[in-house]
Amino acid sequence: MELVYTPTREDIADAVRVQLRHGTFRVLRRVLPAASALAALAVLLLLTSPGGPDVGGAVLMGGLGLLTLVLMPVAARITARQVYAMVERQGEHRAEVGEEEIRWTTGVSEVTARRQLTPRYVETPTQFVLLSGDKGRVGFAALPKRGLADPADVDRLRALLDRSITRM
Repeated sequence: MELVYTPTREDIADAVRVQLRHGTFRVLRRVLPAASALAALAVLLLLTSPGGPDVGGAVLMGGLGLLTLVLMPVAARITARQVYAMVERQGEHRAEVGEEEIRWTTGVSEVTARRQLTPRYVETPTQFVLLSGDKGRVGFAALPKRGLADPADVDRLRALLDRSITRM
């Protein structure tokens, strides 16, 4: 199967969100809210302690709590912006998806990946996001559905991916 497309900011942002949800950063989705709640508890304790309020400590803990709340969305945006800057320069992408490998060709590069490199995928409403096989699943690749010549090819591509890699 062949896909021809020019990646958009939305494609990259969607793929980064999938990677953050299923990759190494998925742990942060649990840790950061817990750290923020602990910081709020520390602020409360520091302001109501029997020896008098520790305003400096409360301000510090409150700042750290706020930082943990905004860290994940900011990290996703920064990552998407950096990845898009690299991908945008490559222009139009052509992806050939076969049973054993995927080949991406752009104006400046050609990459061939065997299935072992991306053994998992997630389908979003607009694309298929392939995730790397390393423990942290830090690598990803996107196949936008709009790159297919025929809307019926979406089902064919899904079936092809289901035969060779694991859907998450």
